Amino acid sequence: MSGPTVPVPPARVPRTGSLIPDITLRAFCVWYRDFRVWTTYYKASLIGNLGEPLLYLLAMGWGLGKMVGTVNGIPYISFLAPGLVCSAAMYSATFECTFGAFTRMTRQQTYDAILATPVSLDEIVAGEILWGATKSFFSGAAMLLVISFFGLVASPWAILVLPLSVLIGLLFASLSMIVTAKSPSYDFFSYYFTLVIAPMFLFSGIFFPIENLPEWAQTIAWFLPLTHGLCLLELWV
Repeated sequence: MSGPTVPVPPARVPRTGSLIPDITLRAFCVWYRDFRVWTTYYKASLIGNLGEPLLYLLAMGWGLGKMVGTVNGIPYISFLAPGLVCSAAMYSATFECTFGAFTRMTRQQTYDAILATPVSLDEIVAGEILWGATKSFFSGAAMLLVISFFGLVASPWAILVLPLSVLIGLLFASLSMIVTAKSPSYDFFSYYFTLVIAPMFLFSGIFFPIENLPEWAQTIAWFLPLTHGLCLLELWV
């Protein structure tokens, strides 16, 4: 006597010769898988994503801020706060889509398992990018609560930090997935963090106005995507 018949999903026929990604709503299944895993360790994740920006806020804003005084007519800690929100969103998406995605791709072989289903490679990448943007949203929201607690939010328009965090997350998650696709090992990410992420963190106007830089450095700074996110955020916070 034969057992019950298990339905087999139809084979996925990848499109060839098309520049349009093969993406459907299955990408949200990848996102949901990452979300379910995150809910098991979310406390440690939030502490890791918020710890460094919060320390910068305390050390640079209160410590160095006592010596600096004001920047562009506002207290230094108030000048610093919007940039740390942006950097928290940037780092959250970057870490998730470099180290996290690389671990799922190689050590855990999660992508191999997913590819055994009707989900395509394009949908895996799209789901990972969406998850990176979601992590940025969580980090941006948490940092907004922190700076609100310190009394550094002066406008109700600061709520627009949340969609901006998602946009920053989409950008840096996409960049990070490109790096992850080319990375042969974890050590390769040192180049990306040292040569791309760190310069944006230091020279996008988080710690001092871009106008203080030489003219050639200002030109380079305006090509850094984090600079424009920070400029928008300063209008609202």
